[in-house]
Amino acid sequence: MSTATARKPRLYDQLCALPEGLRGEIINGQLRTQPRPAWPHALASSRLGSDIEGPYGRGRGGPGGWWIIDEPEIHFLLDTEVEVPDIAGWRRERMPEPPQGHKILVVPDWICEVLSPSTKSTNREEKMPLYARFGVQYAWLLDPAIRTLEAYMLSGGKWGAASTRCVFEEYSLTFCEG
Repeated sequence: MSTATARKPRLYDQLCALPEGLRGEIINGQLRTQPRPAWPHALASSRLGSDIEGPYGRGRGGPGGWWIIDEPEIHFLLDTEVEVPDIAGWRRERMPEPPQGHKILVVPDWICEVLSPSTKSTNREEKMPLYARFGVQYAWLLDPAIRTLEAYMLSGGKWGAASTRCVFEEYSLTFCEG
């Protein structure tokens, strides 16, 4: 290889070099990018995170014992399979101390993806099977356009409905059926 021939940067290096305002993930060996979320997506994610942090993260009116974080960089395979769910949670018994850097190597117990027109198919068709393959136990899909939340639980490596549909009003959880 001559010095004039430049080596192509590793995929993770390309991810780290993305310009501000563009977020990226490495899904099934491919770098995927999208702009920062639009207002409905960001608001739904923020409100849901706020609703869950009190009872699950802090134990206010709920069980506590969880780390809940927005947009964590999860390395299912170090620098190779890197997902950034909208919200994720870890039981503190599995991850007693949070990581010091931005790379999280512990598989979350729970994830939530907020569906937008540009991410809906990727979240359902690529990320959900990937989360199942790596053993994420619970997954939620929140659709702010129709104000519903679908809750899934992993059983035998496959997703089963834990709750049929939850309804959001003003992007705050009001009730669930099923």
